[in-house]
Amino acid sequence: MDWMAWTWPTAIFFMVIASLLITFTILAIKFPETPRVGVLRIETTRGDRLFITLLGSAFINLAWLGLTDMAQWWALVICAVYAVLVFRYV
Repeated sequence: MDWMAWTWPTAIFFMVIASLLITFTILAIKFPETPRVGVLRIETTRGDRLFITLLGSAFINLAWLGLTDMAQWWALVICAVYAVLVFRYV
């Protein structure tokens, strides 16, 4: 692993993403889902909502880095609230 400077926050990030993908795969196998229509007026599944959450969270964190000098932990809080809203209403 000398080709990349791994730090614990980077490793934890990738472990969380991998565990989310594994968890959602297991959920899809054990509990088949039916698409639902939310506020976006498109059919979404759990996997779609996870993708929307991850993509939106990336933009939230990038905006946070570029627009504020506050600690990045606050962006994590905003991303958690955003994730709850996406999974509830999208």
